[in-house]
Amino acid sequence: MSQAPNKLRAALNGISGILVTPFDDADKLAPARLAPIVDRAVNAGVHVLVANGNTSEFYGLTTSEAEQMVHAAAEHVAGRVPLLAGVGRSLHDAIALARASRAAGASALMVHQPPDPFVAPRGVVQYVTRIAEAGDGLPLVLYLRDDGIGLDTVETLCAIPGVVGVKWASPTPLRLAEIIERTRERDIAWVGGLAEHWAPPFYAVGSRGFTSGLINVLPERSVAIHAALEAGDYPRAMELIRSMAEFEALRALERNGTNVTVVKRALQLMGNDCGAVRAPGAWPLSNEADDTLRRLLGQWGLI
Repeated sequence: MSQAPNKLRAALNGISGILVTPFDDADKLAPARLAPIVDRAVNAGVHVLVANGNTSEFYGLTTSEAEQMVHAAAEHVAGRVPLLAGVGRSLHDAIALARASRAAGASALMVHQPPDPFVAPRGVVQYVTRIAEAGDGLPLVLYLRDDGIGLDTVETLCAIPGVVGVKWASPTPLRLAEIIERTRERDIAWVGGLAEHWAPPFYAVGSRGFTSGLINVLPERSVAIHAALEAGDYPRAMELIRSMAEFEALRALERNGTNVTVVKRALQLMGNDCGAVRAPGAWPLSNEADDTLRRLLGQWGLI
């Protein structure tokens, strides 16, 4: 399922849709339940799909489960769009996932920034370098949630052979603008990593594309937002983003602990049950939030 590098690079300027991880009633993986979500996203025009991202509950999976899910996602995607495979946690877990992702046929690796409380900037460089070696030629996309490691370190990371993109998930567009300028000669894909809401300010400083968990539920809306941004129609993009404001507000409840909860509950209500969210995420939704979600899905014609 390998994608040509130029096709991957172009796709990164689009929507990177982060797939949920389906569970059954016994809290076991249920990969077959992912099929209609993948089909809906591909048919809507989502450009890249991502297994083992944060909407996938990456940190709630065992390494074995993450390996199973990248294989399952690759089978469902079947080469129709590029597939990014999230890797991370301990260095050796990340290396194992990199090798499993390559065997599954992933197009590239998405390297989660280590959440360890004791992270040295130079240690991050070593971490990514070791993962790149384990990927044995697979392109790398860096997922940066904390720009506190410093722009010098980010620039060094971008120089690691194989790095083709960065998902910038820090709400700091001016620092993003600076690092885009500092790495301009490298043709790095700078992707907005904070989903639709932050896409306009990131676009304004030079990034292209954005990540999305919404694509599991309503990929057409994400595609419309992307089309508006690509056309430079910021008023239309903001209108579409405002239309999702209540949905995104639900996902931000409980310190963002309902982020995946809202997506999975919406899928249940749509008849595409992907199971519960594992602790420490919130499950189930409060009655009030559930009533609001039902109303929104009804307004959108999804239930």
